[in-house]
Amino acid sequence: MGLHARASAKLTQLAGNFQAEVWMTRNGRRINAKSIMGVMMLAAGIGSTVTIETEGPDEREAMDALLKLIADKFGEGQ
Repeated sequence: MGLHARASAKLTQLAGNFQAEVWMTRNGRRINAKSIMGVMMLAAGIGSTVTIETEGPDEREAMDALLKLIADKFGEGQ
């Protein structure tokens, strides 16, 4: 997934809608996915492998929503 500014903003905004903590990890670096700067600093370009973790009262809903956003290519098609 290519996380340019618009995609990063969509991801962090969505993550912020949930009470659960949302973490992303790439190459051993773990960031809070509710932080746009953290998400952009992962530099996760197309073809990168990223691990997403959710923990909290609505963790399942958060994970489902994030996976849907990614599967939908952040609403940007292609």
